[in-house]
Amino acid sequence: MLDECIVDLHIHSKFSRACSKNLVLPKIAEVAALKGINVIGTGDFTHPEWFKMMHNELEQSAGGFYKVKNCQIYREVNFVPTAEIACIYSKGGKVRRLHIIIVAPTLEVVEKINNRLAEIGNLKADGRPILGLDAKILLKIVLDISPDCLVIPAHAWTPWFSVFGSKSGFDSLEECFEELTKYIPAIETGLSSDPPMNWRLSALDKVSLVSNSDAHSLDNLGREANVFKTGSGLSYSRLVNIIRQKEKNSFLYTIEFHPEEGKYHVDGHAPCGVRLMPNQTVKYGGRCPKCQKLITVGVLSRVNDLADKKVPSSRVPYKYIVPLREIISEVVGVGKKSKAVDKVYRALIPSLGTEFELLIYTPISAIEDHGFKDLAVAIDKMRRGDMVILPGYDGVFGTVKIFKENETRKTKQESLFVE
Repeated sequence: MLDECIVDLHIHSKFSRACSKNLVLPKIAEVAALKGINVIGTGDFTHPEWFKMMHNELEQSAGGFYKVKNCQIYREVNFVPTAEIACIYSKGGKVRRLHIIIVAPTLEVVEKINNRLAEIGNLKADGRPILGLDAKILLKIVLDISPDCLVIPAHAWTPWFSVFGSKSGFDSLEECFEELTKYIPAIETGLSSDPPMNWRLSALDKVSLVSNSDAHSLDNLGREANVFKTGSGLSYSRLVNIIRQKEKNSFLYTIEFHPEEGKYHVDGHAPCGVRLMPNQTVKYGGRCPKCQKLITVGVLSRVNDLADKKVPSSRVPYKYIVPLREIISEVVGVGKKSKAVDKVYRALIPSLGTEFELLIYTPISAIEDHGFKDLAVAIDKMRRGDMVILPGYDGVFGTVKIFKENETRKTKQESLFVE
């Protein structure tokens, strides 16, 4: 990983609804360092209190990024100003609900964006403000302030709040952004879709597919991320050029959540506990077989509806991961937030490197030699994709189990540590 830079552009702060109070800049930097994230978004730069904290606690670092002042951490973590905006508006006779990521080059540019958006809606109410603003107009406002900004549709397939969402989105980027579509350099694939699903749409061949965590807690930082070639050093201008596909062969791969684990991967009706694959949705006429109410059409069905390729064309590679604390939790047999899991995590990280290094590159033999035999088996199974996955639906997260029932029972009978 010497020539790789891991980038997570979409997170939240403690000022966003349903987000951890621990999402403050020093703690974000500390956890990002242990995970191996090199550049991370600040999230929520539109919120006045968070912007004040950013201004007071960050200082300029190399490459046009920012770092936390006087922060002693395992390795350097750079920040880039980012925010997510919820646009709710009417267009084409329908109510549209889109979430949009903004990436800005400097705090000075952020201040100008905030001043302009404050004229349109209330930025104080939530870290992810809701504005009655057409996404196309938001794009124009941001780029008029600075053409160096990036404007990216967030979690592009989520049913309720995305550009392609089955409930309130569009059938194409052009339908949403019209003549300004050429200024949309990328979409965020979201937790419930992966690159191969997006490769099935020729309309997306010309945009980058980025993956970010959309973290609402410290543990979830980097659950999805982008890996860029470091080269002579990643700078803000290089980050923009890579995403705009102006620097070839520098987007190395994305780090992916298993899409089945996303909470909108397949169709279903959560109140009735009904999970449906796309062919079953067709069979039941789009209604819950238990109560006859309309089901929530998930990402897989929506991709099927819009796809025009039977065989997807391969593009930027990807690697699936399961977060290390979740793996340890399954091996130990206790919750991922328990002291037992944290003890094992701290014994591994950073002595064996960052979390991403351990999950993706560290030799399995090295994990065994460090005293973690069963965990080594689990990580090897994760890398080979030898897992049991139950897909998520209608707001219910899917589950990923590395060990089958008989394997789990065997594991619990053994010590986590090599004797």
